[in-house]
Amino acid sequence: MRTQPFPSVSSSAGRTLGDEEVAAVTRVIRSGKLNSTVGTETADLEREFAQYYGVPHAVASSSGTSALHLAVAAVDPDPGDEIITTGLSDAGTVLPILAQNAVPVFADVDPLTGNLDPAAVRALITERTKAIIVVHLFGIPAPVAELREIADAHGLLLIEDCAQAYLTRCAPDDALAGTVGHLGCFSLQQSKHITAGDGGLTITADPALARRARLFADKAWPRDTDERTHLFLGLNYRMTELQAAVARAQLGKLAGVVEDRRKSADSLTGAIASLAGLTAAPPAGTAYWQFPVYLDEAVAGGNGHQYGEALRAEGIPANGGYIQRPLYLTPLFTERRTYGSSGYPLTLDNAPQYAEGLCPQTEKLITGGGLLVISWNEHYTADDVADIAVAVRKVHTAFTS
Repeated sequence: MRTQPFPSVSSSAGRTLGDEEVAAVTRVIRSGKLNSTVGTETADLEREFAQYYGVPHAVASSSGTSALHLAVAAVDPDPGDEIITTGLSDAGTVLPILAQNAVPVFADVDPLTGNLDPAAVRALITERTKAIIVVHLFGIPAPVAELREIADAHGLLLIEDCAQAYLTRCAPDDALAGTVGHLGCFSLQQSKHITAGDGGLTITADPALARRARLFADKAWPRDTDERTHLFLGLNYRMTELQAAVARAQLGKLAGVVEDRRKSADSLTGAIASLAGLTAAPPAGTAYWQFPVYLDEAVAGGNGHQYGEALRAEGIPANGGYIQRPLYLTPLFTERRTYGSSGYPLTLDNAPQYAEGLCPQTEKLITGGGLLVISWNEHYTADDVADIAVAVRKVHTAFTS
């Protein structure tokens, strides 16, 4: 039913890039200072982003994955320490855990959001647990207040993965996602609410965590003391001045992007509310990186994979499950493909067994078809949303009749 392409994050039609970003890039090029060690754009971005989120510290890096790596490195786990997280996310959530020789422990999720279930997290805490990484999936607020209570009670650090959750608001006090945990991590990758192509930001209210994250991003080189030395094992995750300049221009557009996504998402939520077996994401606080729908196959007449295939045939960008399989069922974990042939640290005695059935609700959403994901964009018009709604109703009728 739809033949015209929708605005997409992979083209200018679905991005808010314009004259402001062109001027920002030109400013950097003309300055001759493209590296953050000599320029000022990155430092300005860090200050502005920290102010935007009402926290004292923000550390810029080269990608969202590196932002998470900075956070894990700031936690400073010993080899074999455990970090509890989710199997329903991009791999960037878990790769930093392994890169620091810690062991990912996967907790199950709430089937109505895809976010970590606090009860499942609590049940997995051991004397080896060092931290928790929670993802605000699709921009839906995760139960971070409860997870922070759990973390504090057990002496753990809570890291929020906010790559999909700019300006997500969290219960019970409407706090911004990224400010409830000890560290919050953001992505500037092409598909995110705002973009610099790639880039990351790690925020915290803790000066010690901030300093360690900043050092880790720059080979542990303490430039503030004017010493050319390296205080510990770190990497080069520095953001370039070009990325920072674009990100600064984008930051001024962030509130409008999220508001536009929320308004159009409200329309679709209302349009499908009467369709039996389909449940949209809870709108309270959600920033709508994508538009997720949760399916009861017995009532909806089909699963998310079937709905996704049918919607694509109608010209609607949609897919079932979000990712192909839970992260713990990828070869990285099932075949222990880490450092050479060592399998380390997944060969340690305390390492979990990563196999089907580990997280039943996670698997139900991904491979079982409990989740349908519709692409979303701030440039969707009322007609675009209406076309999606008509297509969803058409497919629903086909499956339930």
